[in-house]
Amino acid sequence: MNTTGGTRFFTPLCKGLSVLLISGHIIVQIVPSAVIYLALIPARTIPFGWNLITAGYIEQSTYGVVLSIIGLLVLGKLLEPIWGSREFLKFIFVVNFLSSVCVFITAIALYYITRQESYLYMPVSGFNGILAGFLVGIKQIIPDQELSLLRLRAKWLPSIMLLVAILLSPFTVEAVTYLPLIIFGTYTSWLYLRYLQKKPETKIRGDPSDEFSFSSFFPEFLRPVIDPIASVFHRILCGRDGTSGEDREYILGVTDLPGSDPIEASRRRERGARALEERLASERVVGSGDRVEDSNKDDMLVSNV
Repeated sequence: MNTTGGTRFFTPLCKGLSVLLISGHIIVQIVPSAVIYLALIPARTIPFGWNLITAGYIEQSTYGVVLSIIGLLVLGKLLEPIWGSREFLKFIFVVNFLSSVCVFITAIALYYITRQESYLYMPVSGFNGILAGFLVGIKQIIPDQELSLLRLRAKWLPSIMLLVAILLSPFTVEAVTYLPLIIFGTYTSWLYLRYLQKKPETKIRGDPSDEFSFSSFFPEFLRPVIDPIASVFHRILCGRDGTSGEDREYILGVTDLPGSDPIEASRRRERGARALEERLASERVVGSGDRVEDSNKDDMLVSNV
């Protein structure tokens, strides 16, 4: 596939966000003190509350900004056309903000438990949490799509990213800055897609299918242990009031309803697979066109000679 032709399919929104990431990285490199105001430092979040939003767009390392931009362009090219630009941007904002809030609360709690001030003054920032959220979105849309290079299905990408980040954390100094965002980015993105995301084509909020349950992030043999724990958190998060038992089960996916959940899940997978196939086909056409054009130019040069 021609990489030059492939860049034409990166969306304007993803390109704009890439510029934002580059700009944030340049700012903290030129003015290192800007980290105090832009990164998430729990002891300074009050009164600098805006760092709950800005922290997600500040990459402090060069390799971090490069990986973030690559992930944004590649994954955004799959998700934005399916969700729409407005929903895609909303997803980024919600996951970034909720992840930062979770990191802030966790740091404060750890400080009161351990009395170590390092939890309050460690600057946490980066696009890692949002990238983890993108993988959760890929899991939702095309869970059974097999990645030819890795020989695994897309539904396992969030779990693998989280596992690798945890395994590498004892060996990397920067783990304290990226691991919390990856953990909370994965969880908050699942919460949003599971319970909150609006679907224009239906009246259902979220994704109540069994294929997107919390236990689906874990291997099959662990699910009997995870399901009871997940049900407790489900009751805490969703409560028992506001709707009847049957309506709540329909909206939140506590049980399966005949006809509706499988159909919606099937439609979502079909849309995701179709969009992926169309995009790959378009890139192959563009790549072939570029090669034909290059071949014609070479023939013209040879004939002129």
